[in-house]
Amino acid sequence: MGKGLGAMSDSFLTSASGFILAGGASSRMGTDKALLELGGVPLLVRAARLVESLLGSATVIGPPEKYARLWPRVVADQTAGLGPVGGLVTALAISTSKWNLILACDLPYLTLAWLRYLLGRAEQSTADVVLPFSADSAGRLHPEPLCAVYHRRCLLPVRRAIQAGVRKMTDALKGCTVEAVEAAAWKPFDSYGGLFKNINSPDDYAEVQARWERSAAQ
Repeated sequence: MGKGLGAMSDSFLTSASGFILAGGASSRMGTDKALLELGGVPLLVRAARLVESLLGSATVIGPPEKYARLWPRVVADQTAGLGPVGGLVTALAISTSKWNLILACDLPYLTLAWLRYLLGRAEQSTADVVLPFSADSAGRLHPEPLCAVYHRRCLLPVRRAIQAGVRKMTDALKGCTVEAVEAAAWKPFDSYGGLFKNINSPDDYAEVQARWERSAAQ
């Protein structure tokens, strides 16, 4: 494989690890988002299969009593109740890899090609985090920390941030160096325009279901 921006070696694929963060409150949804299904497959399983197909394995961070029946490798969050930042710390603490792909369980529009590109950026990066940024209709940039690649050296500064009372993912990363992946880089992987769109509400889920059914019928 070539070594252009985003290209990735096979050795990097076998050395990186992948984690799916699950077990959030899902308060706006009213039910566990990880268990919502598309085509009869829970979102958690879809995400884990995507990561497994790329990296050879995937680990779910969340309550084993809820998810062990769905996926063979589920690890309890060591800092339960802190939200995604706690899941990130747990993933980095148990990882034996330098680079770690961290995904939310409710990102139904992710693609294999995009994740390959993102990991390729990490292989060539000297930063601590390779972090995509999306833009809203007003052009304001928003980090996407639940679809990013983290070096294991992020563990200490993020853990210190938690100990200082920080709970927001992006605030917890202030002690890490960040390589931004701007829209120009990820747009070619996003024909729909929803690469980072997650499922927060029943309306979001209905929209994803309708789009999935249309795609499956084509």
